[in-house]
Amino acid sequence: MASLNSEKKWIFPLAMASLMFTFLVAASFNMGLLSSVRSINSLIFSSSLSTTNETRAEFAESKVNKSTHPPPVQPSPPRFGYLVSGSRGDLESLWRVLRTLYHPRNQYVVHLDLESPAEERLELAKRVREDPVFSDVGNVHMITKANLVTYRGPTMVANTLHACAILLKQSKDWDWFINLSASDYPLVTQDDLIDTFSGLDRNLNFIDHSSKLGWKEDKRAKPLIIDPGLYSTKKSDVFWVTPRRTMPTAFKLFTGSAWMVLSRSFVEYCIWGWDNLPRTLLMYYTNFLSTPEGYFHTVICNAPEYSSTVVNHDLHFISWDRPPKQHPRTLNINDTERMIASGTAFARKFRHNDPALDRIDKELLGRGSGNFTPGGWCAGEPKCSRVGNPSKINPGPGSNRLRVLVNRLVLASKLTQRQCR
Repeated sequence: MASLNSEKKWIFPLAMASLMFTFLVAASFNMGLLSSVRSINSLIFSSSLSTTNETRAEFAESKVNKSTHPPPVQPSPPRFGYLVSGSRGDLESLWRVLRTLYHPRNQYVVHLDLESPAEERLELAKRVREDPVFSDVGNVHMITKANLVTYRGPTMVANTLHACAILLKQSKDWDWFINLSASDYPLVTQDDLIDTFSGLDRNLNFIDHSSKLGWKEDKRAKPLIIDPGLYSTKKSDVFWVTPRRTMPTAFKLFTGSAWMVLSRSFVEYCIWGWDNLPRTLLMYYTNFLSTPEGYFHTVICNAPEYSSTVVNHDLHFISWDRPPKQHPRTLNINDTERMIASGTAFARKFRHNDPALDRIDKELLGRGSGNFTPGGWCAGEPKCSRVGNPSKINPGPGSNRLRVLVNRLVLASKLTQRQCR
């Protein structure tokens, strides 16, 4: 009886607990179901609404994009970095070339080597400092600590690399490097040059080159020379030492013109030499006869990153002597028609104040005696006495002549793919 009473005691709490559990489960299920239904409904309706809105928004955006699509950004006109170099007696010629080449968008390094009298170098520095246009723009830089340069030795290449380093330090806002001497002269205005190069790939390098050394293999590649300009303060010619050396197997030699138009990218590679090839070849060419006619050519043609960028021309008109074509003939007024017909940008070499230069000034450049070559940048009275709008480019007939040549060279380079052979 006591046992029966005890069981009855537990039945009621158990029943109540079961009932409460059932209620909670049912409530949870209903709440979840309701929540799920709401979620589903919300998903369906919001999806439908968002699809409608997205369709409308997409349609609206497409109409806006079609009506307000911005035009493609055009690259700014190219800029050039120049080295104009000279030696004893070249002050006036160098000054004339500099003023003929001048444009406020470009950068210029001028150098009279250590063979020049101190008076000439001081006079050049004074003219650069006191010229109102040069001082206003600040883009003409003189190498005041002159280098000793021997044309047939490595010191000329060292001087060129020195100028490249200065240009990179002063401004990286230039696209091509051009090396000229005081005996060179332009056949087109800077506006013509800028206009022609505006449509070109800025990685292109115009460098006359060939791997067919011919007689140069025995006369230049195998002999060992020493350039006293590397260690002496007085200029003297290179001299030969023994023994001779064999042809290299680690790289292939190339030769060509010492005058070139190099991309800034390749110039940076030569200065920084991040894979060490430019540095290795610079040491090799230290004992090479006529280094300027081989160093840059061999570097660019042995660097896979740059060998495909080479256009086989130096953009110069040069009338060579009889074979083996070691020395350019001095040009005169009788060569003017051939110069113009060549379509090139520069010519060499000229005597100081040769009448041919006056004819080029008058017929090709529109330049008055002692003045800058006129361009879109010129302002003030007299003309070009101050800088107006440097970005204004006024190309003339020279642009058409040069463009025909350059386009033909670039097309031939792409079609034949015979760079560095």
